[in-house]
Amino acid sequence: MTHALAFVTVQDLGDSAREAFFMFWETLWALILGFTLSGAVQAFVSKAQMQRVMGDRDAASVARASGFGVISSSCSYAASAMAKSLFQKGADFVSAMVFMFASTNLVLELGIVLLVLMGWQFAVAQFVGGIIMVVLLALTGGFVVRGALVRRARARLQRGEDQSLREERVEVERMPWRTKLTSRAAWSDAASYTIADATMLRKELLLGYGIAGLLTVIVPMDVWNAVFVEGHGFWTSLENVLVGPLIACISFVCSIGNVPMAAALWHGGISFGGVISFIFADLLALPLLLVYRKYYGLRLTLRLVAWFYAVMVAAGLLVEGIFGAFGAIPTSRPETIVESHFSWNYTTYLNIVFLGVFAVLYWLYRTRARGAVSAYATDPVCSMQVDKANAPAHRVVDGHDVWFCSDRCAERYERIRAST
Repeated sequence: MTHALAFVTVQDLGDSAREAFFMFWETLWALILGFTLSGAVQAFVSKAQMQRVMGDRDAASVARASGFGVISSSCSYAASAMAKSLFQKGADFVSAMVFMFASTNLVLELGIVLLVLMGWQFAVAQFVGGIIMVVLLALTGGFVVRGALVRRARARLQRGEDQSLREERVEVERMPWRTKLTSRAAWSDAASYTIADATMLRKELLLGYGIAGLLTVIVPMDVWNAVFVEGHGFWTSLENVLVGPLIACISFVCSIGNVPMAAALWHGGISFGGVISFIFADLLALPLLLVYRKYYGLRLTLRLVAWFYAVMVAAGLLVEGIFGAFGAIPTSRPETIVESHFSWNYTTYLNIVFLGVFAVLYWLYRTRARGAVSAYATDPVCSMQVDKANAPAHRVVDGHDVWFCSDRCAERYERIRAST
């Protein structure tokens, strides 16, 4: 790998950028559609009930946690912050982790992008594997995280919790559904979530597409063959699903941004199960491991990492076994991930339509009526719209309240202020 990178030319970099751009172009309409749907459900579906119905780890609580995860943002950082807030406010720890996994692996926008970039098998496998992981988390969580570790983690989070905002509720969430769907204020709120999610994930997407372009162009096939064992049956599948999450950990790419990388890995020779375990492992990206340590302490974080890794590997193996039994594993690996040129096809037409949709959403976001959304604030670091009553982090700066989507953004904000 080092030898290959030593001979990267300006032409290689240009080809990598071109490949990355057309991967983005191929999935642009799907990204806009996914973010739009996500913004709508985040605005219209009340989150207040999450704390009331996730206080146990029985089947009903796990199912509800999964359902709430499905309608939440797909951002890994936001999902981890929201899971922390749910646990902090009384949700069972395992149910909170189920929510986090569902929020990043069972969301519609991820499935749409997988369908467009990699094919229906990967989109279906993502949902099947997501359900498998939820079941495995529910079955094993009581043995892995329990007792004093969980009690100390909750006490750690509840120290300094802002009690003054607990009773605040957003008026839009109280509206009848017919009123919501015809209210400009409600749709402005949804647009704000859409723009905030897209803004929050811009670096992850840029990294994901950029690294995928580089991997596709500059990494020769013999490097992939050295990393991923081939031709040894079950042992090939096992090695690939073990390696997939490790690559996700060191790639620093989270959320939807890891799909283009998954396409590059599939192109390079990793097994079907290995691709799936890599996609699942966005919650093991190194920056998130540091977030877990901040939230829950080192001892519980080490257990979480081992637990998550085992669940992701097992899910990857089971998905490959299930799809293999039905003969549904793709048998071809395309020479090119996407066509590296413009053409008047369904992708171009859909992109034009959805760019128009995005323009309307952006206009609603810029001109939104604020009367109905006064209980929201904008994270000054990542621009995510935050419900003040459930904000994971809060600071008072020069006499003004500032809310953040996560402790990570709050700490970055403090560093920026300290350096100016």
